Amino acid sequence: MKSTPMRTPVLCLSLLALAACSSKEQGPPKMPPPTVGVIEAQPQNVPLTKDLVGRLSAFRSADVRARVSGVLLKRVYTEGTDVKQGQLLFQIDPVPYKAALANAEAALASSQASYTNAHVIANRDRQLVPQGYISRQQLDTDEANERSAQAAVKQAQANVQTARINLGYTNVTAPIDGRAGEQQVTEGAIVGNSTTDAGANATLLTTVDQLDPLYVNFTMSAADLETLRHAQTNGNVQLAEQDKTTVQITLPSGAKYDKQGTLDFSDTSVNPTTGAINLRAVVPNPNRRILPGMYVTLTANMGELNKVFLIPQAGIQRDPVGAYALVVGQDGKVAQKRVSADTMRGHDWIVTSGLAAGDQVIVSGVQGVKPGAPAKATPWKPDQAPAGQGPAPAGHQ
Repeated sequence: MKSTPMRTPVLCLSLLALAACSSKEQGPPKMPPPTVGVIEAQPQNVPLTKDLVGRLSAFRSADVRARVSGVLLKRVYTEGTDVKQGQLLFQIDPVPYKAALANAEAALASSQASYTNAHVIANRDRQLVPQGYISRQQLDTDEANERSAQAAVKQAQANVQTARINLGYTNVTAPIDGRAGEQQVTEGAIVGNSTTDAGANATLLTTVDQLDPLYVNFTMSAADLETLRHAQTNGNVQLAEQDKTTVQITLPSGAKYDKQGTLDFSDTSVNPTTGAINLRAVVPNPNRRILPGMYVTLTANMGELNKVFLIPQAGIQRDPVGAYALVVGQDGKVAQKRVSADTMRGHDWIVTSGLAAGDQVIVSGVQGVKPGAPAKATPWKPDQAPAGQGPAPAGHQ
């Protein structure tokens, strides 16, 4: 009868020990895998563009120089206005050249008179030689005089033409259609170096530039071009033909120019100093909005990239090794994939290699996961929190 009270505490201690062992076996409750926003990578074709820097230049630029010497009498055009080819711009004192023309015309008249006289004598002697009235030697002399007089006439005619041309040069006209620049020499100055100065040392009076269209000159490294051609050989890139390669100009203000240009020249050699190839495009400029000499940035559409992936900027990470993306595999675990992503299109990286179609690329919640750990993938939306703002660590609000 006295043993019953002793068994009750022993039984209670056994039950407590059993409960403690059961609690130790269960452990703390497991945390659910972090939720990440993903997009499904799908291959697509996108334009191949290159961002470059270029400089605008006139489509045609002509120096207006004094082609004869003399005193500059007046400027006829208004500086900075459009002029037409052949329009009078300057006038040089024509008096000396009018006198030279009159002198040349008088010399021509004298030569023509001499030729007429020599021609009459030679014709007469040609009729008298068969009759024996004059010697054959005399006829030869008269015919030689006739030919000399005829040559003198041609020389005098050339002198008249030269004098007339020089007189015409006293009216300095626009060589092309375009916009005439600032006057370089004032009225009253002596221009030209000689009476027939038409060389590069002649006095510069002004410049006429054709502003519609304009050229934009830029360069591309030979290495980049070779890479593109190699990619074209492998089928990853389809380069456009020269006349179908377009350029979009961005003005210094940051605004997009409303006209597209077209590539019209690609140099055949590499500049040994810079290692670059000179390129040039033609850009319409009907409103004269852009001017020669301006530096602009431009986007050249070189062709098309085949079967690439557009991944939002937050979905591509970088470390000292290079670029990589985190993806959620079919087993629900995170994996790291090294990718090639050197160019952006808008807010997306263009990934040319490293991903496969259907990969679930993590875009949001990147810092809350690591390779090999599980993650719950949900479709990513652009308005989700960007990478780096994933779920807070346990114990923080």
